[in-house]
Amino acid sequence: MENKKIEIQKPEGKLGILLVGLGAVSTTFIAGVEAIKKGVRKPIGSLTQMGRIRLGKRTENKTPLVKEFVPLANPNDIVYTAWDPFPDNGYEAALKSGVIPRDLLDQIKVDLSNIKPMPAVFDKNYVRNLDGRNIKNLPSKMDQALALMKDIQDFKTKNGLNRMVMIWCASTEAYCTIQDSHKSLKKFEEGLKNNDPNIAPSQIYAYAAMKSGIGYANGAPNLTIDCPALIELAELAKVPLSGKDFKTGQTLMKTMVAPGLKARYLGIRGWFSTNILGNRDGEVLDDPANFKTKEESKLGVLDTILQPHLYPDLYGDICHKVKINYYPPRGDNKEGWDNIDIVGWLGLPMQIKIDFLCRDSILAAPLVLDLVLFMDLAHRAGLKGIQEWLSFYFKSPMVKEGLYPEHNLFIQEMKLMNTLRYLMGEEQITHLGMDYYQS
Repeated sequence: MENKKIEIQKPEGKLGILLVGLGAVSTTFIAGVEAIKKGVRKPIGSLTQMGRIRLGKRTENKTPLVKEFVPLANPNDIVYTAWDPFPDNGYEAALKSGVIPRDLLDQIKVDLSNIKPMPAVFDKNYVRNLDGRNIKNLPSKMDQALALMKDIQDFKTKNGLNRMVMIWCASTEAYCTIQDSHKSLKKFEEGLKNNDPNIAPSQIYAYAAMKSGIGYANGAPNLTIDCPALIELAELAKVPLSGKDFKTGQTLMKTMVAPGLKARYLGIRGWFSTNILGNRDGEVLDDPANFKTKEESKLGVLDTILQPHLYPDLYGDICHKVKINYYPPRGDNKEGWDNIDIVGWLGLPMQIKIDFLCRDSILAAPLVLDLVLFMDLAHRAGLKGIQEWLSFYFKSPMVKEGLYPEHNLFIQEMKLMNTLRYLMGEEQITHLGMDYYQS
């Protein structure tokens, strides 16, 4: 049976990227894209720019670049803006973040300097360790949402944009769960008008995006769009959602290593993870309320990969601990250290040690590029609501109510690639391969 190709609008004109937060992740993302445009750096870490996709049988040797297979926007057509509670322009913010080498920074100084953050929606109750001065002082949360919508429209008009995507690259908010104002769009809008303290800044941004007809990607573990009210709005507005929490350092390692241990039926008695980092993210996570949000995101990974309810003898009693320590001298160069106590044949113990000396924003920046391009693709393809096929990029993937999320990186990659094949009317690849050996 022939596969039907989905009708996808062409990526014509400029694509506007609305960045919430102009800190280390956003400035590193912008710097990388501008360096790619100038031809002074390669887009290492970006699936959309460097990845290839297999089509058909292995004997056909068809492996086009992803960006040549699906109609993605060209990075040269990207235009940026940002909101941030600090007034530093992109160049000043990049200098303070200390991620980008100075020689490269000087080559893109003008590009970064031109990005001046708009006043942010900021609530110190959600980020107690930061003090914002560049903020919107307005009577109600609905007024804040309307002000964001005006910012969006002004950005679109000024730059002659055809399409836009909003992505959260700001701090982790204090932990919160679904409250009454999150249960329906009607209750949510009443909460905005009544300044409900349970509505976080990130949710005001998401609401403004969707009311403006724009998809929203959540790069932090915040509740944000993972609630009935905003999922309802996404369906009404016919826009895509994805999240949550960029999968970068330690959790990236977990989603690689844990599937391998499970595939070989090696038991796990304990998994101790600790991190040290000194950037703004580390400062924010030094507050227990914000760390709780991140902890929930990190702790959920092993359960769904290992399925202890199905394999109680192997994974039924794991001691899993996660720590994050704010250590200013380390800056953006995060260290993630894991000790894994495993069990093998005859019940004999073994250990695995992982010391990942990574650069947080260097790992996150290509994810931002891929997500904004894939979110734009999803919107042009008429996909709305939760985009589970983008789980590959997130620590705590959003899924439809009643489903468990897939955390196995390799299953996530297969799902992403098969979604691209589906959109383009190509045959799904199962890797069964029996047809090669049967006459």
